Amino acid sequence: MNASSAAGESFEISLRFRETLETRIARLERDAALDEQMLARLTDEGHRLRHRRLVVVQRTEALRMRLFLDRARTRQPRPMIAL
Repeated sequence: MNASSAAGESFEISLRFRETLETRIARLERDAALDEQMLARLTDEGHRLRHRRLVVVQRTEALRMRLFLDRARTRQPRPMIAL
């Protein structure tokens, strides 16, 4: 699938799934910020390089999930039928 066809695609997800992804995004962004602060304490250059890569992966994954949520619509719950 190329980027142009994926950009116009829209789909529905449940409210619970959306909330789960939003929680995961928040955790990834929080962890990336904390890991970035940790860089100042690391002395080994190899360790610093791996830690920087970790931060990039965390931020990239959070962005990927945000883009997914931007394309998704939240499915409305079905109305209850009165008996």
